[in-house]
Amino acid sequence: MMMANPPRSRRSMLLASYLASSIVLFSTLASSAQQPETPTKADQAATPSASSLTPADALLASISRTVNSSRAAMMYRRLWGIDNITLKATASGAVIRFSYLVEDANKAKVLNDKKEEPYLLVQKNGARLEVPATEKVGKLRQTATPENGREYWMVFQNASHVVQPGDRVNIVIGPFHADGLVVEPSVSTLEDRKP
Repeated sequence: MMMANPPRSRRSMLLASYLASSIVLFSTLASSAQQPETPTKADQAATPSASSLTPADALLASISRTVNSSRAAMMYRRLWGIDNITLKATASGAVIRFSYLVEDANKAKVLNDKKEEPYLLVQKNGARLEVPATEKVGKLRQTATPENGREYWMVFQNASHVVQPGDRVNIVIGPFHADGLVVEPSVSTLEDRKP
């Protein structure tokens, strides 16, 4: 009879220690996951991976760095039916490319309206950039009827380099106003800065 109790108590002790170690392990993992890591300079220069982002940051990263907040991105989706807004300096900074993905074609019609003259306002100095026109092609923007799931673009002439990457600008196309967008550097500019 004395022999039957020790295995039972040993079993319950093993079970108790297993549960206790599990609780300690998972609480340690949870607290380390909640503590923000301090990124190094190399990490700050690189784009964060999707696994290290919070849901709000992942949403913002999927949009781009052009739109500063998930709230603003949500507003553009709900009011204008567009997502993935990007504003990049291209062609060595001589052109600013504005692009967006159409999610709701009815709401996004105003962005492709031929009657509306789009322009870009620079917040720091009030300069106004317009969409250039060429003799053979016409205005350098897409004016086709928008379709869901397609990306559309237009370019603004920045010949005097009034707009630099990192500047905040406003895009105006008739009633559409996108305020405080950040101009991203082109990919070639980022590659030139790598050590």
